[in-house]
Amino acid sequence: MPRAKANGVEIEYETFGDSAAPALLLITGLGAQMISWENAFCEQLAGRGFHVIRFDNRDSGLSTWMDGAGPPDMAAAFGGNPNPAYQLDDLAADAAGLLAALGVGGAHVVGASMGGFIAQLVAINHPDCVLSLTSIMSGPGGADEVPPKPEGAAVLIAAPPATGEERIEQAISFRRVLLGSGDPLDEGFERARARQAVGRAYHPAGVGRQLVAIMAAKSRLEQLTQVRVPTLVIHGIDDVLVPVENGRLVAEAVPGARLIEIEGMGHDVPVRVWPQVMDAIQETARQAAPLQRQ
Repeated sequence: MPRAKANGVEIEYETFGDSAAPALLLITGLGAQMISWENAFCEQLAGRGFHVIRFDNRDSGLSTWMDGAGPPDMAAAFGGNPNPAYQLDDLAADAAGLLAALGVGGAHVVGASMGGFIAQLVAINHPDCVLSLTSIMSGPGGADEVPPKPEGAAVLIAAPPATGEERIEQAISFRRVLLGSGDPLDEGFERARARQAVGRAYHPAGVGRQLVAIMAAKSRLEQLTQVRVPTLVIHGIDDVLVPVENGRLVAEAVPGARLIEIEGMGHDVPVRVWPQVMDAIQETARQAAPLQRQ
């Protein structure tokens, strides 16, 4: 895979589709790698006329690991005194820097979970980079964030296992918790997915540093009122990690935002909802096209 230098880090990325088509940037969540945006999802978006870009955030996957910052102080973070190695704003600057490094003047920006936090900050801090914004299973951050349900919080504080097989089993156990009522666990699929992710890169210290950055973030609600690009908010009603009330808060804050709540969907974008999600992203991108011509 290619790498780009942006904002002082090296970012692993991959593209799908015609480079002359409108760019669509996919931003992934806490500890996740770019492959969490599955190949088929990216290919189908590219087939709808987008130049799709997915990448590893700093401290995950094959992008720069920030080990020089030292291990995350989780005790202090959970004690209400987070000392982040970097801010979510830095991850947003990474994303904007990747677009600049690729010569992309503006993109339709789509983020899921922590990726939604980052996507919001790209729209807030780097508005010239953003043609439209899609925030999936995400929230406003800070004091305005509705906290996880107990079973969702347990996923965040689980200790990293010692062996590869234990890591795969833990990933499957997380999926059992996070999937919604409309999506029974496909253990074979989830096992293959977990095996691929663990084999590609396993970096719990980076997950911890990203989590501390989330915990240190301030609310974005006031800043979101200044977003002026077409905005889509998608949330699963069964989400136990980022409860649906968070998506409602984001949609209420952004002028003209469209909110889609999906029955039976948890903290995931299951294959069954891909057509609905892609239709909505495509429609949001179409709304941006007339603004670009003004």
